[in-house]
Amino acid sequence: MSFTLALVGRPNVGKSTLFNRLVGKRLALVDDQPGVTRDLREGPGRIADIRFTVIDTAGLEEATDDSLQGRMRALTERAVEMADVCLFMIDARAGVLPADEVFADILRRKNAHVILAANKGEGKAADATILEAYALGLGEPIRLSAEHGEGIGELMDALRPLAEQFEARAEKDAPETDVEVGEEDEDAAPVPTRAKPLQIAVVGRPNAGKSTLINKILGEDRLLTGPEAGITRDAISVQADWGGVPMRIFDTAGMRKKARINDKLEKLSVSDGLRAVKFAEVVIVLLDVDIPFEQQDLRIADLAEREGRAVVIGVNKWDTEDDKQDKLRELKEEFARLLPQLRGAPLVTVSAKTAKGLDRLQQAVMRVYETWNRRVTTAQLNRWLTGMLEQHPPPAPGGKRIKMRYATQVKTRPPGFVVMTSHPDLVPASYNRYLVNGLRTDFDMPGTPIRLTLRDQGEKNPYKDRKSSQPSRLSKHKKKPGADR
Repeated sequence: MSFTLALVGRPNVGKSTLFNRLVGKRLALVDDQPGVTRDLREGPGRIADIRFTVIDTAGLEEATDDSLQGRMRALTERAVEMADVCLFMIDARAGVLPADEVFADILRRKNAHVILAANKGEGKAADATILEAYALGLGEPIRLSAEHGEGIGELMDALRPLAEQFEARAEKDAPETDVEVGEEDEDAAPVPTRAKPLQIAVVGRPNAGKSTLINKILGEDRLLTGPEAGITRDAISVQADWGGVPMRIFDTAGMRKKARINDKLEKLSVSDGLRAVKFAEVVIVLLDVDIPFEQQDLRIADLAEREGRAVVIGVNKWDTEDDKQDKLRELKEEFARLLPQLRGAPLVTVSAKTAKGLDRLQQAVMRVYETWNRRVTTAQLNRWLTGMLEQHPPPAPGGKRIKMRYATQVKTRPPGFVVMTSHPDLVPASYNRYLVNGLRTDFDMPGTPIRLTLRDQGEKNPYKDRKSSQPSRLSKHKKKPGADR
């Protein structure tokens, strides 16, 4: 991407609608009520052959204090300063308001490249606004309809000369790519790169400190934070080199109980967070040390396990805890009792406010990522299965003897195994758990979701045909004299 384009303007002028159109996906939440977007959201934008990074921002508010609206405005102004180009959007139906004039003055001072667009400009009703927009002193306005795709060609014409200007800079700053390396170890976890960073989702209840934690990881106030619960609404992704490892971290909206979610917008926010979990590789479930392991925390952790994601439990606000030793012992006991399906998953205490424990959290993330990609050879698995059967043979329900013949790994991310057995439908769930726990313990896979499938192989030996179809060494090399005559 050669340059960044920030979409700015008053609340509800259609910035998120245009953002979705430019990236070609419904990434940003869109609703008729103003103030839906609160954080900065980035995405790869494209108009014909012009490619760029587009930033959706919170609506510019006139508040300048430490209120939520004031912090949203400060975050948007920071995005304006960082962006290469700003697209200042006004509402063609509402006309040019006094707030638009104030913000136009701010943009002239903060950014050298500003494009003016009158959105919702379909129909003759917007003609008067187009004429008024010239008074903002930002040049000729582009008549847009983000919802219907009108005016995108004019926007392309305005962006093209700027794209060419920034292209030379992008080539100079581009990192080295296509580096030749030796053959990769197939048994090792894929190494995250800038092109394919490690995907992490930070989830939890409202006000657990998710955005504050990510800001500390980034080393800057990139995400909006504050004492109010539920500030984050979209699942915001940010790029970071955490401990030298390229990562894409998703900050998600706080997830409350379904019975408490009445607002349509909050339902969309929670849905966005659930989608982030499905696209993540590692999920950090962040708890509040004062009220850990509430019912909703357990549901969120269970969701991550059912989706097959590697899980790390983070306990935030550890700096406020006085009796740390007793509290830690209590947390570990509750974790083992309430989340047995994640037995052995890392539990890390952190303080997002003071940044203590972040190094241990990063190490835990890399450890579960490696385990999530773990591969076990078939020979190792069959030696393990023999030992498990000798230690605790499967039951014989109704007098039918269950024979487990062999095991093999069929997938990773998360590890998935198949055991060939007779009467798989008669194997009780308790014996399945016995095998899963054995895999987790004997092959050092703590906390990782393990998928074990019992498959009916009947009496067939899977290696029988393979052996009979190949001539033996004896028949191949020790023929009788005169056999070819």
